[in-house]
Amino acid sequence: MDNKRRVGAVYEEKAAEYLKEKGYQIINRNFRCRMGEIDMIARQNTMLVFVEVKYRKTASFGYPEEAVSFSKQRTIRKVAEYFLAKEHLPTDTECRFDVISILGDEINHIENAF
Repeated sequence: MDNKRRVGAVYEEKAAEYLKEKGYQIINRNFRCRMGEIDMIARQNTMLVFVEVKYRKTASFGYPEEAVSFSKQRTIRKVAEYFLAKEHLPTDTECRFDVISILGDEINHIENAF
């Protein structure tokens, strides 16, 4: 495992703990299919929440959430659609796309980010 992936795993764990403290139930981590990956899938009451986690040590190169480009959003949506189909969930399942941005040690949870 390279260093970048190891750092990512550490901050994804921090994000998962943050969500659990807020009452979310983590359903899946690093869900992958041929179209891409979703960092985390959680449930908040009846809402299914697809979460992208971004970390940066400093804002020198911009804020972490700025790294969730339009093409990344499109990929996450496609992977989410695949997840719903794979799990045989109804097409009207309430879903939301969140970003957890971690800058240094500060966590910013952006609900309904896109």
